[in-house]
Amino acid sequence: MNIGSTSPRPVGRPREFDMNQALDAAIRIFSEKGYHGTSIAELKAEMGLTAGSIYKAFRDKRDVFVAAYDRYKQIRADLLDQALSSASTGREKIARVVRFYAMSACGETGRRGCLAIGAAVELVLSDTVIADKVGGHNRKLVARLEGFVRDGQLDGSIRQDVDPAPTALALFSYLQGVRIAGKTGELENQMLPSAEALLRILD
Repeated sequence: MNIGSTSPRPVGRPREFDMNQALDAAIRIFSEKGYHGTSIAELKAEMGLTAGSIYKAFRDKRDVFVAAYDRYKQIRADLLDQALSSASTGREKIARVVRFYAMSACGETGRRGCLAIGAAVELVLSDTVIADKVGGHNRKLVARLEGFVRDGQLDGSIRQDVDPAPTALALFSYLQGVRIAGKTGELENQMLPSAEALLRILD
C-alpha cells in the first residue's frame, strides 16, 4: 500500500470535539441572529471550532443549520414529552403544551427566539428540504393538539361543542405567536396570563 502525507483521515477516527455541544452553540447563534445573519466566522467563534473542524464535519453553513435544527427539535420534543408525562386529561395535556410554549417565551430563551420559527420565516420559500422539515413538524404538532382536544371530549375535560380541527389550529397559532412576542421581552409578565386566557376556549 502506498501511504503518503496526503492520506485521508482514517475511517472511524473520533472527532476532536463534542458534536452535541457544538450544535447547541450553533442553535444559540442561529436563534439569535437568524440563518442569513450568521457568518461562518461567528459560527466558528460560538462553536469554539476552527474552520477546518467545521468543514470536516459539515459541508457548509446550511449543513450546520440543518443539523442544529434537527437537534433543536429533538431537544424540544423531549422536554415537551417530559412536561406531558403526568397529564391525565386532554385539557391538561393542552394546558401543559400551551404553558410550555409560554414559559419558553420568557427570559433569555424567549429573547433568543425559536430556531424553528426563524427557519420558517427565512428559508421555507427558498429551501425545499427545510420547508419539508418545518411543514412536517407543524403538521405533527397540529395533529397532536387535535388529538388532545378529542381526548378531552372523551374524558369530559373539554366541552363537546368545541370543533377539534380549527381549535387545534388556533392553539398552534398561539404557540407560534407567543414565541415571536417573547423576542423583545416587553410582554414577559403577560405570557402565562395569556396562556390561561387561551385555555378558557376549551371550558
